[in-house]
Amino acid sequence: MPDIESLLRPDIARMEAYTPVKPFEALSREMGRAPADIIKLDANENPYGPSPAVIDALRAYPWYHIYPDPQQTDLRAALADYVRVPAEHILPGHGADELIDYLCRVLLQPGDVVINCPPTFGMYDFDARLSLGQVLNAPRRADFSLDVAGIEAAVAQSDGRARILFLTSPNNPDGGLIPPKDLERLLALPLLVVVDEAYIEFADAESMAARVLDTPNLAVLRTFSKWAGLAGLRLGYGIFPRPLMAALWKFKQPYNVNVAATVAGLASLQDLPTLRARIDLLKQERERLYNALQKIPWLHPLPSQANFVLSRVEGRSAGALHRRLFEEGVLVRYYDKPGLRNYIRISAGKPEQTDQLLAILRRL
Repeated sequence: MPDIESLLRPDIARMEAYTPVKPFEALSREMGRAPADIIKLDANENPYGPSPAVIDALRAYPWYHIYPDPQQTDLRAALADYVRVPAEHILPGHGADELIDYLCRVLLQPGDVVINCPPTFGMYDFDARLSLGQVLNAPRRADFSLDVAGIEAAVAQSDGRARILFLTSPNNPDGGLIPPKDLERLLALPLLVVVDEAYIEFADAESMAARVLDTPNLAVLRTFSKWAGLAGLRLGYGIFPRPLMAALWKFKQPYNVNVAATVAGLASLQDLPTLRARIDLLKQERERLYNALQKIPWLHPLPSQANFVLSRVEGRSAGALHRRLFEEGVLVRYYDKPGLRNYIRISAGKPEQTDQLLAILRRL
């Protein structure tokens, strides 16, 4: 009988697994607390959840036993109105993560290069390696701004094999936006520039979606996870130039977006006033959190255009702080890796959650 391990791709056997946040149910058991008693501020989720219209629509939908529309016709039409881009440029996905995976598999041949700008979202590096791509890092500066010259040098180093540059705006984990002059310079590079706008609804900035129509090497990714509170249903979408859309339609799984996610997405887009009011509440909490953290001497928060605040911890261990908050029933994200030594990231929550978190931090 064959040794199954010997059949694995060697690069898969060697690679490190992606580390997601722990499931809420497991954390509840580990903490010995009911889910309602946990202050979950570690994954940038929307604490208000989906629109009430989503719950009503899911309850009323009668066709869960029927396969979904493989072209997501109604959803794409609604998204076209939302982002002001023709539907023929829009492709929904099972979360934006699926579209990152598709882009890597459609564009990369073994040994082709993806340019990554850490610290940033970990799925770019992960999916590039799954697709037998090489990853060249152009690390961000100490203030988390892009090193544009470093990116250009990485492209030159690729010997013509650079295919994709992944950028996030606002960036995760710091919440900073890409300056327009930097984007213009990067769009002059001979590769596809993918701008991930997972948090753009929380930013005081315009989306780059409309630019895709007249910029042949620009793609924009968006999601319902954050602003619409649909993280658990996995619904994202991309805005792509026509030639790339043609390839993606050939490549994508026919039923990649399930009917529950489609129903929820449509209901969200039909209840924008409710969701925009919640976005405003979260932006207010983000600013209140940032201002309050500035008054704690051993925390140094960064201004953010997303629904979270990244803070450097000085004079004590961020890991110990993370554990202490865990013991108090508060979940935040802890980082200790290159470019992110001794940092915590705190998602914007409801006012009462912010109050409890700040009370604990002041006590510490």
